[in-house]
Amino acid sequence: MLTTALLLFGPAGLAPRAAGADAAASALVKSLQNVTHPGAAAADHGDTLNWTVEYGNGTTDGTAAQAVVTDRLTGAGSAQTYVPGSLRVPPGWTPSWSTDGSTFTGTDPGAATVAVRAGNPVARAGGTGLSAPLLAPVRAAAQATGGDGFTPVLYRTASGEVQSWSIYHHAARGAPQAVCNSLSTGQLCSGGPWPRPLNTAAGPLGTGSTGDIGSPLTPQYVLDPQQPNLLYYPAVTQTAIGVGCLDLDARANCGFTALATGGGSPSSANSLAGLVRAGDSLYGVATTGQVLCMTLATRTPCAGQPYAPVVAPNHDLPSTPNALYLGALTVVGDKVFASSSPQASGSTAAGPPVLGCFDTTARTVCAGWTAPHPAGPNAGYYSYGVFASYSTAGQPDGACTSTVGGANVLTTCYALDGAARPAPGTLAALAGNVLTFSPETVVADGVTRSYFPAWGGSVAGATVCHDWTHDAPCAGFPLPATHPGVNGGATRDYGYTYDTTTRCLIGLGDAGVLFSLDPATAASPCVHSGAAVTLRPADFACDGGTGHVQGYTRARLTDIDIAHVDLTASRVLVTDPDGTPVPVPGPAPDGTVDLSGVDAAAHPALTVTAQLVLTGTGDFTPDNHPALVVEYRGDPPQICFRTTVAAACTTTAVTNTASGSDATGALTSNTVTTAVAPGAGCRPDVTVEKEICGSGNWHDCGPDGAGPWAKTSPVGLLGLLGTAHWRITVSNAGPVDAASVTVNDAVTPGCRKAAGTFTLPAGATRRVYCDSFLLALPLKNTASASFVPANSPPGTSPTTTAPSAAVACSLLCILAVPDKD
Repeated sequence: MLTTALLLFGPAGLAPRAAGADAAASALVKSLQNVTHPGAAAADHGDTLNWTVEYGNGTTDGTAAQAVVTDRLTGAGSAQTYVPGSLRVPPGWTPSWSTDGSTFTGTDPGAATVAVRAGNPVARAGGTGLSAPLLAPVRAAAQATGGDGFTPVLYRTASGEVQSWSIYHHAARGAPQAVCNSLSTGQLCSGGPWPRPLNTAAGPLGTGSTGDIGSPLTPQYVLDPQQPNLLYYPAVTQTAIGVGCLDLDARANCGFTALATGGGSPSSANSLAGLVRAGDSLYGVATTGQVLCMTLATRTPCAGQPYAPVVAPNHDLPSTPNALYLGALTVVGDKVFASSSPQASGSTAAGPPVLGCFDTTARTVCAGWTAPHPAGPNAGYYSYGVFASYSTAGQPDGACTSTVGGANVLTTCYALDGAARPAPGTLAALAGNVLTFSPETVVADGVTRSYFPAWGGSVAGATVCHDWTHDAPCAGFPLPATHPGVNGGATRDYGYTYDTTTRCLIGLGDAGVLFSLDPATAASPCVHSGAAVTLRPADFACDGGTGHVQGYTRARLTDIDIAHVDLTASRVLVTDPDGTPVPVPGPAPDGTVDLSGVDAAAHPALTVTAQLVLTGTGDFTPDNHPALVVEYRGDPPQICFRTTVAAACTTTAVTNTASGSDATGALTSNTVTTAVAPGAGCRPDVTVEKEICGSGNWHDCGPDGAGPWAKTSPVGLLGLLGTAHWRITVSNAGPVDAASVTVNDAVTPGCRKAAGTFTLPAGATRRVYCDSFLLALPLKNTASASFVPANSPPGTSPTTTAPSAAVACSLLCILAVPDKD
């Protein structure tokens, strides 16, 4: 990956300015898109609308401050209804919902929502950037785990918080055992009390001794490669052994997959080792020596598993159902290697520790490994771990295990084909009564190193580092490296996890203390810092439009003194999210990394990682929070949500206005209103009936006259010339009023004038009476009516009814046949 010297640092020694300094007015701009009928001038009943508010941060000095944008749904539940799951906020913002307009929660309540909100604690000028807090050096004093955790699992939340999760090992099923520590705050994570129990049923973590999952002796964990918030762990229930699932984001159980039934005879499945991932599956080994397998994509047992044993059973006596597997797993390519220690005290057949190999492609024992290979002289030796070996070129070439027993730690290694391989001599510096565990292997700067946890005998806690590249103990790293500044040196190390961002080891051990370790010097705390930001500019828009992004601008650091950074040892990596390097210029004199030359179309997302080596830690205080910021040039970020227009005909318009606040003060958006055009079920049903009076007495032919009224006048009534008396009946059988009703009558304009313009309520009828003097007979007179639905938007085109006709007859139309209408 590309390495440059440093990112932009704030002016040396300057403290952050007060919120609002150098602030112009920020702005909220509201807009609306009709999802159902794009581009329509008015919405229809039942249409889905996408409401958008742009937030333009008006500050100019780059200071971070809290910003909140709130949108109360006008007419929620009556004129419009929130679409569940539709709220979209820009990266770095947190969504929340309310059912009463004042109390907001982080859970979407669905259609009951009456207001939505988005908040950003570190809103900056323009708003077109994303930041992540730099992690302060991890100090052991503030990082108690509260119990006997094993290996820490590092997890970075969407907000940039760095968490260390651990699960107590060899814990009883009911015992609370999951712990979350926030490395960002130096305290236990929010959402306690911690530790919390683990359960087979999916759902939020409980409290107290309410679990139904126990843990093995040397647990190993796997983060889902597709969903890194999901942690898989080896689990033991009352009736089975298998894989438990923990959702780190939701802090919830996400199920259990049984891989073998507990118990059995003469060899009993009491517990398991693992888990490790090879390909698309997870693997473990039961106390019976059988290989267990779960398919990741479906979280179901692999076909044909459990597979035949590859190691000697250990602690598999049916009489000790709570016995623990003594050993571990490691993966080299498509091969899973397992260590097993069949001690006489709990195994069906005692013997020396062994190594076995399982071929995950063939789903059987590896070639050259038909029988497990010995890893010690007799049953008095035992092993907790197993690890891959490497050539000086950094290629994995076998597997090893180190055992307790004898005068010094004994390490035994085999090549992939089962042939004996020379073992590294570094661990032999430890006395034989010192326990060693599976190492964390780190490849950095072209060198492969393994860091082994160790304790026991006179060693209260230590790290042993072996350099595979030089086949020697790590240069500059004490052998062994104790930790006198951590809990008085009593760390009793179990496991480490390497943080690739800060380039520190995070350790945990039997003492229940979490601590950091410099992988180059073994110093604790590890005085490094770092952060990673993946910026996808398109994620800041949600209105469905284009052209919002013009390009990248820069990466920089804020609120940190450059004098506290070792510039020569610090670096920044600019890559695509998949790790492919992206070329950028070196840093400018002020430390800025210029990203403007990166084509945003070719690189729709960039990952910028700052890896800092510090010379001091004074910038990290409760009131000062250094951060990495990556910015782009484009339109302001958007917050969007959707509503559905009510079906009720009384809804004639919907409207929304957003409000908010930030460093510049209170904010109010423009108000957006859209008219609602009546749908098919909200239109008048207007008809017209044209008739002529059949009486020779004009009194019978006026308003309320008795008529008779017919479609054709009687023959001879009007003679050769005469006056025809017409009646036009306009009826509305629809559910809503008809407005701006007019009568169309080309032959008798007086009828149109007599009708005028009127509103016809739903279910009502109106009659129009008019006369015409006839110069020629017969005459067919046709009428219709035009109208618009009540409350129609301005400019709505009128609707015209079907025509209706009547015929005025004379002596000359004896043969005329009037229309039936």
